[in-house]
Amino acid sequence: MTINEIQNELIEDFAFFTDWMEKYEYIIQLGKEVPLIDEQYKTEEYIIKGCQSKVWLYPEVKDGRVYFTADSDAIITKGLVSLMVKVLSGHTAKEIVDADLYFVDEIGLKEHLSPTRANGLLSMIKQMKLYALALQVNA
Repeated sequence: MTINEIQNELIEDFAFFTDWMEKYEYIIQLGKEVPLIDEQYKTEEYIIKGCQSKVWLYPEVKDGRVYFTADSDAIITKGLVSLMVKVLSGHTAKEIVDADLYFVDEIGLKEHLSPTRANGLLSMIKQMKLYALALQVNA
């Protein structure tokens, strides 16, 4: 699936829920499905700066595609990073760098997250794109 197809699928998934409590529960559920980062990468080097909670993100290239593993010490934040991994993982570095992540606005995340969580989400997106850019240059 393309990044846009995954985003469209997520927009449809979120449309099923009528209120934000249900959407938060779905985000928490997604957090339980995130490909977990190996303990050896739970270091300062892989912490996303700008997140209030601790969020670790590790990029790896396999067969020309970037795969992310992640974890967080907060359940909502773990769900948010899981959303981002679901959308961006498994694509080429160029696709990740060029991605327009419109689903964040479409599902209403920015309006319904606290300012600190919204900033954390933007930091996750920025870090994933920076990793992809670095991996693209080194490829």
